[in-house]
Parts: sequence; C-alpha cells; structure tokens
Amino acid sequence: MRNPRIYLETSVWNFAFADDAPEKKDVTLKFFKRIEEGEYKIFVSDLVIDEIMRADDERRNIMLRLIDEYKPEILSITDESLELAGEYVSESVLSSENIEDATHAAIATVSEMDALISWNLKHLANLKRMEKINGVNMKQGYYKRLELITPMEVCNEEL
Repeated sequence: MRNPRIYLETSVWNFAFADDAPEKKDVTLKFFKRIEEGEYKIFVSDLVIDEIMRADDERRNIMLRLIDEYKPEILSITDESLELAGEYVSESVLSSENIEDATHAAIATVSEMDALISWNLKHLANLKRMEKINGVNMKQGYYKRLELITPMEVCNEEL
C-alpha cells in the first residue's frame, strides 16, 4: 500500500512554532512526528514558499528550516491550477480575496493529492468548503476526491 500523498498548506508550517496557540502547536508537532516516521509523502507548492517568504524574518527562517528538514516535494503553480482556482472563485466557493486559498486547493486537486492539510478552518479545512470544492472539481473533470482536513484529523485517523 502506498503512503498517502498530502499537500501541506502554509498554516501547517506556521503552527509548528505557534507559542500563542499551544494546542495547535502540539498537534502539529505530533503530525510532523508521523511524517518523520514515514507515514505520508508530503508536498508543498511554490505558493507555500512564496507565502513563507512574506513572513517576518524570524518566522520565515524557522519555517524554511522546517521545510529543509522534512524535504517536501515542491509542486509548481500551473496554468491548469490557476484556471481551477478561478473556477472556485467564479462558482463562489471562495472569494477573489481568498485566491491564494483557492490556488492551494487547485494545486492539490490537479496534482491528485489525497488530502490538503491546513489549519485554515474558515477557507479550507471545513466540511462545507470541502464539499463545494469537490463539486467544482467534479464539474471540471477532476474525479479524485480531495480531503481538506486539519493535522488533528490526520493524527487521530488514517486518511
């Protein structure tokens, strides 16, 4: 059996050091321990790197060291993923102000990830949004279901 392919959105890397949110930090570190144990094949995108590069110096350096330590495969932002992100906006799944969140979901979909992992509960990791994203995906010919879940859900259950 192959290891699940999971896309780690920027918030996951950020919460590994979030002293102001100790519960999420603890779960995130537990999640990274499972990655260390080889349970998952992890991916990020150029967009994740771009978002990290906009963080303040200290946070950016910490997240870049973590990425260097775990060595996720880096996916490119493609025209196909940008078009799908645009569909999420035109179908009112996400607003144009949340185009980066739409792009994360689109990259994960186009790359046939098993799940997108995020702490962004408002725009990504929630049931209503997941159903809407998967609905647009089906209309656009992407039939592999994308799970949009938090690190907590990964730590408590298998994908």
